[in-house]
Amino acid sequence: MTLSVGVNIMHPDKLQSMSTNPEDREILARALDLAEMTVKIHRPQVTDFYDPYRCAMITRAVKHIPGLAVVVDGGYPAAERSRVLIFPDYLAAVDLDAGLAFFAVQGSFRFNTVTHRDYLGALLGLGLRREKLGDILVDEDGAQIIVAAEVSGFIQMELTTVGRVGVTTREINRAALKPLARNYREIKVTVQSLRLDTVAAHGFDLSRTKMVREIAAGKVYLNWRLCLEPSTPVCSGDMISVRGRGRVVLEQTGGQTKKGRTNLLLHRYGSAR
Repeated sequence: MTLSVGVNIMHPDKLQSMSTNPEDREILARALDLAEMTVKIHRPQVTDFYDPYRCAMITRAVKHIPGLAVVVDGGYPAAERSRVLIFPDYLAAVDLDAGLAFFAVQGSFRFNTVTHRDYLGALLGLGLRREKLGDILVDEDGAQIIVAAEVSGFIQMELTTVGRVGVTTREINRAALKPLARNYREIKVTVQSLRLDTVAAHGFDLSRTKMVREIAAGKVYLNWRLCLEPSTPVCSGDMISVRGRGRVVLEQTGGQTKKGRTNLLLHRYGSAR
């Protein structure tokens, strides 16, 4: 892909080498199309919502393009889904808008408990794509949702039920967001090796054999990236997620036992946002 102004965005062969995942390559190609548009018309462009791995992938690629800069924005510092704003580097980032909208969703949930999955299902049931939806912050009184500004009006008009509960949807500003503290269970174990299958098996309380099957089935992600190799090494700070089972963070590696096993501190969190 080469711009008419002479800036080489990315050769197709190099694009393919950056990821073996076809979906990742497609996402990166779309982002680079936005970068091309930014160079041509000198106006900021914004991607869809992606996880931290894909936001970082886009950021690395765009930062190599002369004259462009990026900002990753999901609405609050710990957001797990964000948009990447691509803009000419002579503009001040603080003056730019990443195209986010924020809503408070409220209803009578005293006798009808709803979960993150219910909120997500209600939004997708309206015909929205997941890429237009950011984090969904659920508490006992309702939820706060972050969405792409271009679908905000539609959501405000059409989101009237979540599960079996009637809801009202009210637009709020960024400052009104109240990210919830993430509860976790602390797990202390010793392992023979820091292999993905070994650490994940302890973190999710599964046998190593079953975890290997989960990995082979494409259900396991390491730092947001699909991982199909059970022997992949993990280290402190790495996050392992298993579809339908939540997430485990390798919080700390300690010393070794007399038998040569490594002490680990794991934090297990509930299901993803």
